Amino acid sequence: MNTTTQASRFIPITNPDLRFMGRIDRTPADHQTWAFPYTQVSFRCTGTSIGVRLVNHWGYGDAYLGAIIDGMQVKARVRIDGAHDGISMENGYPSRVEPTGQQDDGPRHPVDVAIAADLPNIEHEVTIFKRQDEGNNRFDVYGILLDEGAKLMPTATPLPERRIEVYGDSVTCGERCEAACYVGQADPEVDLSPYSNAWYSYAAITARNLGAQAHLVSQGGTTLLDGIGWFHAPDYIGMESIWDKSVYNTQLGGTSPWDFAQYTPHVVVVALGQNDAHPRDFMADDYDGEEATHWRARYVDFVHALRGKYPHALIVLATTVLIHDPSWDRAIDEVCHTVNDEGDDRVQHFLYSRNAAATPGHPRVAEQQAMADELTAYLESFGPDLWK
Repeated sequence: MNTTTQASRFIPITNPDLRFMGRIDRTPADHQTWAFPYTQVSFRCTGTSIGVRLVNHWGYGDAYLGAIIDGMQVKARVRIDGAHDGISMENGYPSRVEPTGQQDDGPRHPVDVAIAADLPNIEHEVTIFKRQDEGNNRFDVYGILLDEGAKLMPTATPLPERRIEVYGDSVTCGERCEAACYVGQADPEVDLSPYSNAWYSYAAITARNLGAQAHLVSQGGTTLLDGIGWFHAPDYIGMESIWDKSVYNTQLGGTSPWDFAQYTPHVVVVALGQNDAHPRDFMADDYDGEEATHWRARYVDFVHALRGKYPHALIVLATTVLIHDPSWDRAIDEVCHTVNDEGDDRVQHFLYSRNAAATPGHPRVAEQQAMADELTAYLESFGPDLWK
């Protein structure tokens, strides 16, 4: 066991005093698999130190866990498993490759990650969450680590009854949002994975504003359709291969289906269309062409699939404030009208005040907050019946 925390009492992840939120794969008996950002566990405890025991399936960049302890946010770096993961700098940032030379052909071993140490020995309210998407990492979480003699208790905050689910890309993940000096600017040409933080995603902020749970079914670089975009090169996959899974990145291992009976949202937000313009912006180049027409038809199919899972949810179609050609918002508006004309008036198209125009780089925390304020107000306009 590779130990990096003072905590020594192991609390299995199956302990009933632990409260969870997010799309979690609970298939294994002895651990949970966390793929999606903002997945989290909450609890109360006593003691001076807190840790997590997990296996890191690493993809690229630096992997971090986030935590809120007594209202204060911290992050903890999760080391790469050098016995199973080689590192390439070919793309200008650390990415996983198969290791060369001597390597471990056996299973990956859990590591103990220190979340906090030298705390006062009092009661603490704790939420530990996944900051990044499954392109960066997949965590097999085995349990929580506390001091010997420390007490574990259920969190004092009940799980909200309101439920939101957001399907999106890197903006929904909160990718690179903590690069605060680059508001309204392009991303600097360095690895900013340590600055990715789903807690500050507009989706997470909106949910907290509204007192709702949130499942962020989001992945940086993803699209609606397979075969385009930026994620999972060279065999690019889009939301059509992600949306119904609890783990999905085949570069890190197998996939698992999601049981939709575990979570029924009142509101579903779909924020896709940014990355679909890569490698060619077919919507801008030829709006009535075959490729663009096909995309819009498949988007209608995706809305139908969501409606099949969630018969009563409000489905909101959107993009974000990240700069893109307005033809994508025109296409989404057409999709919305198509579904409305079929008789489904619970599908709506939402535009931010600076939609497609605010920044050439990833929205930073201030821009994410502004998006969340607008989305919060929009959802509040539907009144309390939205949550019935």
